[in-house]
Amino acid sequence: MTNGRLRLGVNIDHVATVRNARGGALPDPIRAAHLAVKAGAEGITAHLREDRRHIRDVDIERLAAELTVPLNFEMAATAEMIALALRLKPHAACLVPEKREERTTEGGLDVVGQERALAPAIAQLNAAGSRVSLFIEPDAAPIRMAAKLGAPVVELHTGTWCHAVVDGRQDKADAEFRRLAEGAALAASLGLEVHAGHGLDYDTARQLAAVPEFVEFNIGHFLVGEALFIGLEQAIVQMRAAMDEGRAAK
Repeated sequence: MTNGRLRLGVNIDHVATVRNARGGALPDPIRAAHLAVKAGAEGITAHLREDRRHIRDVDIERLAAELTVPLNFEMAATAEMIALALRLKPHAACLVPEKREERTTEGGLDVVGQERALAPAIAQLNAAGSRVSLFIEPDAAPIRMAAKLGAPVVELHTGTWCHAVVDGRQDKADAEFRRLAEGAALAASLGLEVHAGHGLDYDTARQLAAVPEFVEFNIGHFLVGEALFIGLEQAIVQMRAAMDEGRAAK
């Protein structure tokens, strides 16, 4: 359990999505990262996918060189990505599932089924000084496996809960919130640092912030969407306020 301020990591992937829709260099996701830090983000997240659909190699290189806050490098556990992470040594390496046909990450990493493949990757990244985070479902089996594999951090997938909230399915939302809260408590009891991400907006971030075991939220798509209407800095300021309100109300 943590009594400290809940950290906000801002994912800049979809700034790069807009850039790549036309090609060229604008809008610059690295500029977005610097604006996010100015507005109060404690970290920056970027996912370099195999197909380079948004973040590019040069973006990761620049982030690693320029950021004054931690870089959370989201990546599949492939030889290519592990080699890049070992070279750049980001503050954190978040291992996520990846399918080329998906629009966005659809669920948590199958750490139970992929134990033998993940173990050496996690050991290499830990040895290089990057804090390994596993993006998983908030269930007992993957949480216990994350601890067994030696990953210091888990990021619990909040997408199922957030979709239920947006769709107005109250019973489903209540059940999913309990699942997240119980998963966070179990992870913390095993000595894991607990993060959350996927689908969070102002309201869901405020609600989830009341769960004291969470240490960090990683949010991107919603903030980039809000930025179209109120600007990125203001969107982050309002998200930061929502998270602080939720944490104070716990």
